[in-house]
Amino acid sequence: MSNPERTDIAFHSAYDQGFARVAAVTLPVSMGDPAANAAAVVEQARALAADGVVLAAFPELTLTGYSVDDLLLDDLLTANVLAALETIRAASADLLPALVVGAPLRVGDRLLNCAVVIQGGAVRGVAPKSYLPTYREFYESRHFAAGVGDLPATVRLPGVGPDADGVSVPLGPDLLFAVEDVPGLVFHVEICEDMWVPVPPSSIAALAGATVLVNLSGSPVTVGRAEQRRLMARASSARDLAAYVYAAAGQGESSTDLAWDGQTFVYENGTLLGKTERFPDSPRATVVDVDLEGLRAERLRQGTFDDNRRTFARGSAAPTNPDAFRTVRIPRDALSAPRTDIGLRREVSRFPFVPNDPDRLAQDCYEAYNIQVSALEQRLRAIGNPKLIIGVSGGLDSTHALIVAARAMDRLGRPRTDIHAITMPGFATSAATKHNALALATALGCHVEELDIRPVAEQMLTAMDHPYGRGERGREVYDVTFENVQAGLRTDFLFRIAGARGGIVLGTGDLSELALGWCTFGVGDQMAHYGVNAGVPKTLIQHLIRWVVAEKLFSEQACEVLLAVLNTEISPELVPADDDEPIQSTQARIGPYALQDFTLWHVLRRGERPSRIAFLAEKAWADPSVGQWPAGLPEEEKVAYTLADIRKWELVFFRRFFSSQFKRSTLPNGPKVVGGGTLSPRGDWRMPSDADAGPWLAEIERNVPEI
Repeated sequence: MSNPERTDIAFHSAYDQGFARVAAVTLPVSMGDPAANAAAVVEQARALAADGVVLAAFPELTLTGYSVDDLLLDDLLTANVLAALETIRAASADLLPALVVGAPLRVGDRLLNCAVVIQGGAVRGVAPKSYLPTYREFYESRHFAAGVGDLPATVRLPGVGPDADGVSVPLGPDLLFAVEDVPGLVFHVEICEDMWVPVPPSSIAALAGATVLVNLSGSPVTVGRAEQRRLMARASSARDLAAYVYAAAGQGESSTDLAWDGQTFVYENGTLLGKTERFPDSPRATVVDVDLEGLRAERLRQGTFDDNRRTFARGSAAPTNPDAFRTVRIPRDALSAPRTDIGLRREVSRFPFVPNDPDRLAQDCYEAYNIQVSALEQRLRAIGNPKLIIGVSGGLDSTHALIVAARAMDRLGRPRTDIHAITMPGFATSAATKHNALALATALGCHVEELDIRPVAEQMLTAMDHPYGRGERGREVYDVTFENVQAGLRTDFLFRIAGARGGIVLGTGDLSELALGWCTFGVGDQMAHYGVNAGVPKTLIQHLIRWVVAEKLFSEQACEVLLAVLNTEISPELVPADDDEPIQSTQARIGPYALQDFTLWHVLRRGERPSRIAFLAEKAWADPSVGQWPAGLPEEEKVAYTLADIRKWELVFFRRFFSSQFKRSTLPNGPKVVGGGTLSPRGDWRMPSDADAGPWLAEIERNVPEI
């Protein structure tokens, strides 16, 4: 997704790459002392400004404390609150962040429990709490009126602002705050209980355009409540395709009947970006970078999000009508985000298709494997339970397809001999891969055959008057035609054998190969009767095989061969090795699958511009010692890539991705497996085969530094 608002993109700037640094802050409160609390807010604001934060949220009733009870109705306290707001307003003139602080404010003859947005020397607006808990330990309606219904559109704050009479500012739960210098940063504020109702104000605000949802919370703690808060915020962020910023009250609140834990966290689209320790003894801040471009990309792709907005907009008024929300704009001259390299305050997964958490990885492998198995079962049942004809090479893809096929046969109650595993050595087949292919098929109890394609390949090359057919040898002879003759013959044999034996050809090619066009079109490995691996990226397949071994789904002998396959260099084995040249390496030709799968995920899932993908890739891959690695990944694969590496292989990716669309447009059936997407023309990806990669390549050349 592009950033049309800015043309002067600074590659290393998180803000120019679509992120916004936000903070959820808790701090010790001085009960009933707004002046002391204002000073504490300003101190934290200065530190956050130095860290490049543009939005900082503080707890509910920041300036008084949540648990002051009937002191809220004291005239002196309410006057001191206004003086404290003026202190923060004046200090904010020289500070970067928009500050969201909690305060009780008098509106007419009632108090409202409010969140006050202050930035750049101005009070930008006031958001009242909509829903007041008056049950169990809560008694808020004793002091406050609910911030819904016939509220005035503005509220006057006497003594706040440069004029003696104070300022009038927008008031309501229907306020959106748009930061003009940070495209996509539109935030909404709700307070504590608002999150717990069936239809929270924040959800309507998200439909109205808010990408960051802020919650100022008092929320005394009881056993299990912290997990409930996380559950609610996580669900809100996922359902609303937004970030959810939560800051709760902590130290200093009254312990008369309750306790407080000062919990802070930020979720983004269901993922925890950061949190602080609970029960802190000093200020704490969760500071993270929210991916605004990513959120906007998700909303663009999930059409039902806007459909929901239009449903709520019919015949209703604010605050339940998203179209009736008011936008308060924070201008560029008031908040100018830093366009320097401030790092990136979030973890970027090196393997977006492969979770870092071991339990989640095991769960993903279980689901992915069984998706493939059950899909193949259904296809076989639907077409009369034919035999399966599969070419096995001893490589990752055919190995995985074979163990999927074996499990499908078991579940169907059919003998594994109905799997005809055929190895077809060519001019560059190694003894090791041939051995692994035969050993695995034998250990699984398949019908095993060897069919040497070299005599027929030589005959074809001779008939074509290819140099190899004339007896010439050497690297210059081993061209694409030489490779495709072998790949094509293998597929041709498999289809003819399938026809003769009442079977279907089981495709073995994976999602990564389809993205890069690393397959021979038509009569080649691009084609099959069913492509069981077509939805599985290369970086996940090795983990699926490890999971199968760990689960002991097959015999010990079969598992030993599976481990041997994992230690084999990825190669098409079409070009013979010699003394001067090593075995043909796929990744040396088309790039490391780790990088190419990284790019693929960001293209399929988000449609992100290439320079932003490169920015994220550098954050993920620059330092092997930083961040987590997936469980079971060999140490030798825990490598670093420079920006020059990333740029080089990203250019390769986009050239091949565009030029190979014609291969994907005629793709055989196969199941979608991963949430990152699939390339089926009947599924996630539709693209013209004659689309031009030029603009994407130009964007890399223009915006990604060469060093």
